[in-house]
Amino acid sequence: MVVLSQPALDQIRFVENQKPTFYPVIPAIDLSKPESKTLLVKACEEFGFFKVVNHGIPLEFVDGLEAEAVKFFSLPQHEKEKAGPANPFGYGNKRIGPNGDVGWLEYLLFQTNVKSICQRSWAISRENPKVFCSALSDYLSAVKKLACEVLESLAEGLKVEPRNVFSKLLMDEESDSIFRLNHYPPCPELQALGCNLTGFGEHTDPQIISILRSNNTSGLQISLNDGSWVSVPPDHNSFFVIVGDSLQVMTNARFKSVRHRVLANSFKSRVSMIYFGAPALREKIAPLPVIMEKGEESLYKEFTWCEYKKSAYISRLADNRLGLFEKTKSKALIH
Repeated sequence: MVVLSQPALDQIRFVENQKPTFYPVIPAIDLSKPESKTLLVKACEEFGFFKVVNHGIPLEFVDGLEAEAVKFFSLPQHEKEKAGPANPFGYGNKRIGPNGDVGWLEYLLFQTNVKSICQRSWAISRENPKVFCSALSDYLSAVKKLACEVLESLAEGLKVEPRNVFSKLLMDEESDSIFRLNHYPPCPELQALGCNLTGFGEHTDPQIISILRSNNTSGLQISLNDGSWVSVPPDHNSFFVIVGDSLQVMTNARFKSVRHRVLANSFKSRVSMIYFGAPALREKIAPLPVIMEKGEESLYKEFTWCEYKKSAYISRLADNRLGLFEKTKSKALIH
């Protein structure tokens, strides 16, 4: 078992132990089918979450990066800590953000530009940093392309022009996109405690879109419209797509930013890889007039991505971070 550093186990939130309820109708969308555009829009409206198949990402890119991640997270703790502390990029351990959120995980957080990746690779893989840099660069290039394809299909499904109205924000040279490698070690103590342990607490993603892939280990859960939590069946051959807060705003809440969390597993290690597609810091975020119907009012105040990112960073994970920017609701944060 990987031993994580402080804070201690008793500082991490426990969740009542229940048999996982795997939700049977999480949309699985075949991107090669002509009806995929309509299905993508429907999934964003109803769930804010779906998985894509026939995504076109070579399995060797996926397997190559996962192998490098496993190699790093298997190192002795003192070796891993040479790649940290996360401030915010680099190696982090249990602490999530600056405001007291903790989870049963360790992670690597990256900027997505090639120069930053290669520089940080020297602290992550000292024996052969070029291998790690190449594996991460190949994966990021492919998953960014997938994110843009999904966003362009969504624009077509919404009958919005230009087709790149969303994807151009990720393609901007100054895009503030980031990438996480998360490792949730097994925690056998959970069996004796009779409960689940929070790996990553409930939250929404503040960016435009997130592309998630994990190994074949359960733990990811999403919150349905009635507030109930359901487990997502693991599928290491597919990619899961998560609508972020910024896309919810740009569609004037037509698309839903889904709340999700990860629970630790008793015996199996979970590795996840998440690309968070974000605009440039200067980019203004507001409902797109072309999406809004005649007479429809904006539900949100206009803000820059920099403003929203700063607001999200000083909040707690479970906060309703969009609450401060809604026109019609109280400014009080909801926990």
